[in-house]
Amino acid sequence: MASTPRVSLSERIRETLEAEILSGKLDAGSRIDEQELMERFEVSRTPAREAILHLISAGLLATVPRQGAVVPTLSLSEYVPMHEILMDLEGLAARLSARRMPLVQRRALEQAHGECARAAELDDAEAYGRANRTFHEIIYDGSLNEVLARQLRSMRLRMRHPRRSLFDRPNRIRHSLAEHQIIVAAILSGDEDAACKAMKEHISSGGNVYADAIASMPPGRGVPPARRTRRTR
Repeated sequence: MASTPRVSLSERIRETLEAEILSGKLDAGSRIDEQELMERFEVSRTPAREAILHLISAGLLATVPRQGAVVPTLSLSEYVPMHEILMDLEGLAARLSARRMPLVQRRALEQAHGECARAAELDDAEAYGRANRTFHEIIYDGSLNEVLARQLRSMRLRMRHPRRSLFDRPNRIRHSLAEHQIIVAAILSGDEDAACKAMKEHISSGGNVYADAIASMPPGRGVPPARRTRRTR
């Protein structure tokens, strides 16, 4: 039986770590240890190291002296310029989706909006966060621009809040859902300008909530003391 190509092993490790960072299983300050990755995934040092280097180059891990690779968090000064870029990119994705989104994805967008509404009815911040992520990713894919979709996913990963769901904030779910409704209506009607405008306003609103959350965190340099990764097999 042929051995698994090294690149496939590296990709598997990278994808697993990305998912754990996105879900919050690996929170800010978690240390990514090369030896532990080798043991966990039963691989040699090379694919483990390649996965770490890829995540560092993507900005999902940071190198800290005497600690190695850790999951970083953004400071407020780092967040603001990234948010400005994110707002324009999200607006572009909505604009392109209004023009190009295939029928199957339009239906998926309506379903995702329905999932957001159900989570809002239950006031379930965690469920709303998952549904919200799906909602935005459908719009990324609906733009039919892979480069844009990939860039947005990467930025979203880097800009996640490391402590708690932003939808725990008072009234954020209600406001977010209302903003989603405007975005959905604009995309489904093919109104490119309205879709772009509604999405940029939505991202701006969420960005203010995020900035408030970062500002409320204890002062630091952006990367808190490292914790060891949790071993899971």
